[in-house]
Amino acid sequence: MTKSSKAERKDQEKQRGPGVLKVMQSILAGAFGVQSDKRREEDFSSHSPWPYIIAGILFTASFVVGLIVIVNLVLASQ
Repeated sequence: MTKSSKAERKDQEKQRGPGVLKVMQSILAGAFGVQSDKRREEDFSSHSPWPYIIAGILFTASFVVGLIVIVNLVLASQ
């Protein structure tokens, strides 16, 4: 692959935006604190922050609900 075709491919990916899998990987890596600098720079160079914001809110809400359910199950068994 030549340098120009690689550059064209990156430009096309930026225009399309991040995929669902890439957003989920970034959210999970960020939540656990293991996000690489390269991946973080790719995320911030994305054309829109909304996929990351929405995924972050959904992840946080599901995490909190999961903790509430686990605590309630543990307390109910006592």
